[in-house]
Amino acid sequence: MDAMNQFEKNEKAVELSHIYKSFGEKQVVGDVSFTLEPGEVFGLVGPNGAGKTTTIRMLMDILKPDSGEIMVFGKPLEEGTKNRIGYLPEERGLYQKMRVSDSLVYLASLKGVRAKVAIERAEELLKMVDMLPHKSKKIGELSRGMGQLIQFLVTIAHDPDLIILDEPFAGLDPVNRRLLKDIILELKGQGKAIILSTHMMNEVEEMCDRILMIAEGRVVLYGELAEIKWRYRNNSVFVECDGAIDELEGVVGRKEHGKLLELFLDGKTSPQRVLEELVARNLPLSRFEVSTPSLEEIFIQVVKKGQ
Repeated sequence: MDAMNQFEKNEKAVELSHIYKSFGEKQVVGDVSFTLEPGEVFGLVGPNGAGKTTTIRMLMDILKPDSGEIMVFGKPLEEGTKNRIGYLPEERGLYQKMRVSDSLVYLASLKGVRAKVAIERAEELLKMVDMLPHKSKKIGELSRGMGQLIQFLVTIAHDPDLIILDEPFAGLDPVNRRLLKDIILELKGQGKAIILSTHMMNEVEEMCDRILMIAEGRVVLYGELAEIKWRYRNNSVFVECDGAIDELEGVVGRKEHGKLLELFLDGKTSPQRVLEELVARNLPLSRFEVSTPSLEEIFIQVVKKGQ
């Protein structure tokens, strides 16, 4: 797919500042702020009911915030700039009696894409997901997973600069999840700005540059994924080595995990110091890895600490 990135120099895709939203007496979003840069996959993560979808609906101007400011492409969202956005809602909805290729062409045309370009784009996208043979089928004849892929293709058919995906992996088998991840990373490489909202935290770890983690409408973690994982790392390292590892200074325990040996550190000794000692002993290391918890484990830690 050819990139048609339209971001101006130093233009942010999204800026949310201190957004609040209540329904009746219940506050569902409280003081949420974040920015999104071009060429970035941004994870909006948290359990079901955390306020992710409400935040996205405010960003899309479907709901109005009670207070706070939302800027898209450097200004409040206008009708004219909505064609630069691709939005995959949590509640899917395509015309069940419309043919696959017609759905892509029609919905791209609603976003201002010329018919000839829309037809070429539809063919290109269907080929990318090996669904070109199904282009004449009606949407209602597709399996759930295939329907999910078409819904995603509809979201990007007009080549948007900002792509917002709400629970995009729901209902997909492992093969199609992998395919979808590869496409998202390709779009990132084209300079697109991507928001990935999901409660499936394991799905974002290999894709997101930064994350905003919310629980009960409030921000509990925000920042670079690698930095967050380092901050919440376990106090141990995993080592795979052909030789025996004798006692090491600063190592207070060990546990075997098949070929991997987990070494528990005393809290004062850094993983780098242990690695230096192992290298100094000329041990044939094939793997050395700092133990970091999953996003899900970090989330549980953070929420428990806040209770």
